[in-house]
Amino acid sequence: MNKNFKSYLSIWAILLIVFNVAVFVSPGEMAGMSKFGGAFWAGYIFITLAFLGQLACAYVALKAENLKKLFYNVPLISVSRTGLILTVIFGTLCMVIPNLPNWVGIIVCFAVLGFTAVAVLKAKVAGELVEAVDDKIKAQTFFIKSLTVDAESLMARAKSENVKAECKKVYEAVRYSDPMSNNALAPIENEITIKFAKLSDAVLNDNFETVSAFTDEIIILLGDRNKKCKVLK
Repeated sequence: MNKNFKSYLSIWAILLIVFNVAVFVSPGEMAGMSKFGGAFWAGYIFITLAFLGQLACAYVALKAENLKKLFYNVPLISVSRTGLILTVIFGTLCMVIPNLPNWVGIIVCFAVLGFTAVAVLKAKVAGELVEAVDDKIKAQTFFIKSLTVDAESLMARAKSENVKAECKKVYEAVRYSDPMSNNALAPIENEITIKFAKLSDAVLNDNFETVSAFTDEIIILLGDRNKKCKVLK
């Protein structure tokens, strides 16, 4: 149980107590009519079930493994909270007013629960779609982001200034490359990976001529990749 759901559960419990206090402490008879009629307990049970349904909706809304998913679920939290408040208001009014049929409260509270459940499901699907797009973008930008980190690290490991300058060229070329990848770019990205591995060996050996040669090759390959990226968009 996460912290956000615990907080919601506390609010839910307080409102449920308020509902019960209003139902059982309010006058049992008004204008000669008793609120504890034959349908009272049926109404009370079903409205309580509506409360439990709102709690279930909140559990779905607040069930997030990380802050990013919780951010996507913010609309769900608002919907669930609104549904709970409406359930308290309508449920209480229908149970404490003696001449108001209890079935009205049941229908109204379950209608609120139905709308809440539908809204939660719609918002959840929308959030999952956005999250799926984010995950796809993350996967598609992984190559350049990873290569940028490796290029920066390689530049830091360079022993001489001229080799460091060549590494910086590669770093800058990678850094300003189109971040989006594509399956069609796999061959050229594999080639860049191989060339970069050879460049890394040359940098560790402080072999300027070899470093310079691989630097030029990698920059050319990155340029070709950028051109193909534009064509694929």
